[in-house]
Amino acid sequence: MPNPSDDADLQQPWTAGLQAQWQRDGYAVLPGFKTGAECAQACAQAQALVDAFDPAAGASRFSTRDRRLVADAALIASADQVHCFFEEEALDEAGRLQVPKSRSVNKIGHALHELDPVFRRFSHGPALAALAAALGLAEPQVWQSQLIFKQPHIGGEVGWHQDASFFVTTPHSVTTFWFALEDATLDNGCLWVEPGGHRGPRGVLRERFVCQAGRLRMETLDATPWPDAAHARPLPVAAGTLVVFHGLLPHYSAPNRSARSRLAYTLHATDGRAAYSPLNWLQPSAALPVRGFD
Repeated sequence: MPNPSDDADLQQPWTAGLQAQWQRDGYAVLPGFKTGAECAQACAQAQALVDAFDPAAGASRFSTRDRRLVADAALIASADQVHCFFEEEALDEAGRLQVPKSRSVNKIGHALHELDPVFRRFSHGPALAALAAALGLAEPQVWQSQLIFKQPHIGGEVGWHQDASFFVTTPHSVTTFWFALEDATLDNGCLWVEPGGHRGPRGVLRERFVCQAGRLRMETLDATPWPDAAHARPLPVAAGTLVVFHGLLPHYSAPNRSARSRLAYTLHATDGRAAYSPLNWLQPSAALPVRGFD
């Protein structure tokens, strides 16, 4: 029986128009890349992971507004594990849950693509391998995966940033594969991007997330300002859509104050021909070697 992703690849070929958009804007949108059945299975598995999570066993918050809330050791340990991170607003000042556990998790990362059987299937296959090649990743290396929940009412803002900050290579090569597992709308926190912000004078790496001696810090590299509202474009998409974007493309998502969740799944891949920085927070693991989409 053919893999559903194979069929999706035939239905959504990488056209000359998409290639032109990719080069011009730094992103491309591929509706229907994943089937409804694949999204439903991924959503069910995400819920199963949350159900199995024991908050008493310990988890850290996740915030892009205040990175001090993210424990260095917890983030580093999650590189080759499946680890839950709380929403910033899910806990009170004493660390007690203020919402039901099912609505408390901000994200799960960062080795779902290898350790979880459902997401291992979701993250590999000829469709993704072919797309990676079309995007110029001659030797793709998938470093991390994340389930991003955007919980109803308390889903946190993810401020303007560039994914290349977290996966520095020389030359820049990190590419993001962002799958909508549920509809992403203006109300529940869809992606916003700066079209073309990956190239020209604005296509400069502004920050670098550095790990030294077990400590994490964001290092400022360039003072180029983040986009203003006039240069931001929203990307509302239906479940099953894949958005791919360049690592230098500025993007953000607003808080979710609606009653609907916005579950997404992301993969970050670099090109093995590029030199991967030894200061990146996520480093190769002997227990979990980095590999491509095949």
